Amino acid sequence: MKHGKKYVDSAKLIDRSALYDTADALDLVIKTAKAKFDETVEVHIKLGVDSRHADQQVRGAVVLPHGTGKQVRVLAFCKEDKQAAATEAGADYVGADDLVAKIQGGWMEFDVVIATPDMMGLVGRLGKVLGPRGLMPSPKAGTVTPDVARAVSEAKAGKIEYRLDKTNIIHCPIGKASFGVEKLSENFATLMDAVVRAKPAAAKGQYIRSCAVSSTMGPGVRLNPTKFGA
Repeated sequence: MKHGKKYVDSAKLIDRSALYDTADALDLVIKTAKAKFDETVEVHIKLGVDSRHADQQVRGAVVLPHGTGKQVRVLAFCKEDKQAAATEAGADYVGADDLVAKIQGGWMEFDVVIATPDMMGLVGRLGKVLGPRGLMPSPKAGTVTPDVARAVSEAKAGKIEYRLDKTNIIHCPIGKASFGVEKLSENFATLMDAVVRAKPAAAKGQYIRSCAVSSTMGPGVRLNPTKFGA
């Protein structure tokens, strides 16, 4: 893949053979985030599990102490008795059958979907639309819950979901380059702690095989996976 001049110049600042400590890695990511917009900082974690097996799945959610820096649009599926509470908690869209019809018609102007358990029969109709986009509500992610107001508040505060892709890698945002090293480090530590605690009992050998951080348009910086105690 051919990269632009800014990327090439940024890559020169990084020792590809080195494994950096967290603060040094994030400092490099900030220095190499040279786009005209505030780039998102992402973490990429390769795990020593096999996601094809149900007992080796790694999935969950965690509230980052400093949020992600993104304005999250939350859609809540709930019955009338909980709709006012969801709206007061900050939900951008609240409803039931009316929202299903809009989504089936192609409307997708939201980032997080939350549902109460009694609405999942209805929401299930949207599986083919929401599933491939990673938006299908899930009990493990805390997005299927009777306490819809709390779930909405957490989503607005910076709750993120982590889950394995088909190559056994977790990709997660931990903030914006403008956050600075300290806030990004705290968000990073919160995410890594959650991933380590989610280690399946069936996982064998080294759990965290590799870890890297990068900005939206910048090169990756590798961290030392042995630092995370897994």
